[in-house]
Amino acid sequence: MAHRRVGIITAGGDAPGMNAAVRAVVRTGIFCGFEMVGFKRAFGGLLDGDYINMTARTVSGIINLGGTILRTGRCPELKTEVGRKKALKVLNELNIDSLVIIGGDGSLAAGNALSKEGVKVVNLPATIDNDVVGTEETIGYDTALNTAVDAIDKIRDTAQSHERIFVVEIMGRHHGFLTLAVGLASGAEVIVVPEVKLDMDELCDKFRQASSAGKKSLIVAYAEGCGNSFDFAKQIEEKTGLEVRVSNLGYIQRGGVPTARERILASVFGAEAIRLLKDNKTNVLVGIEEGRIKLTPFDEIPKLEKKFDVEDYKLIQRLSI
Repeated sequence: MAHRRVGIITAGGDAPGMNAAVRAVVRTGIFCGFEMVGFKRAFGGLLDGDYINMTARTVSGIINLGGTILRTGRCPELKTEVGRKKALKVLNELNIDSLVIIGGDGSLAAGNALSKEGVKVVNLPATIDNDVVGTEETIGYDTALNTAVDAIDKIRDTAQSHERIFVVEIMGRHHGFLTLAVGLASGAEVIVVPEVKLDMDELCDKFRQASSAGKKSLIVAYAEGCGNSFDFAKQIEEKTGLEVRVSNLGYIQRGGVPTARERILASVFGAEAIRLLKDNKTNVLVGIEEGRIKLTPFDEIPKLEKKFDVEDYKLIQRLSI
């Protein structure tokens, strides 16, 4: 096997477990005889040629850290032909023919674009939104889920003490996968997600009935992609006369110590990425399905759609009486 240099990029929104994935990629790569290079600030660092040579010691003590030691950011320039040509020039100058890209949908699109220019790419899905097709779970999702559930457990103490409705806004710009899981795990009475059309009158009737039945608190898990949560709360107050408060969990969902489940998933994904590069099986997304690694070629991804679990949504409704 010829000596190879492999570049690593963490891109898009940071997610707990990214560092565990970087660690696994670097150390497995070194074990396989590769030279590992980490680009700083995602694709912006690639275009600027801003990188570090990574050794086994570079990634010491990072498996338990949230965020990403390589840092991250957005890079609109890579979406242009000029930007991609610049990226290729940098990769050629550094003698790098392969990239492991850790990130969400935007990172997947970037990896696909670079693969069409001849770069060997393996993508690892990392986003707290859990909205990447081709995998049941993404790096970052489990930690964000636990963070949000812990926050709602605390919010419910106040909701019960004051007999209030609390609208808790959960991250997820386009999908409600995280909100659905948070709602189920926290015992939320209602979830509001982009995938399900909301009947406001029906919802407010439910709140009035629950209040009349002596329910002391109500939690609404509200997906960020459904619009302004404060406007939503105001509508409930106006229609029901009940007291409503809003808590936007925001960026605390992205940070924090990754869970054990997260570290394991990230480590398995990272090691798999290097195995694929070693075997020259590239231009794929590494995912997991029913406990097993699943590989999805880039050209199949546009044909796929990640389905919202309607049965779990119905379960939340049944359990919220």
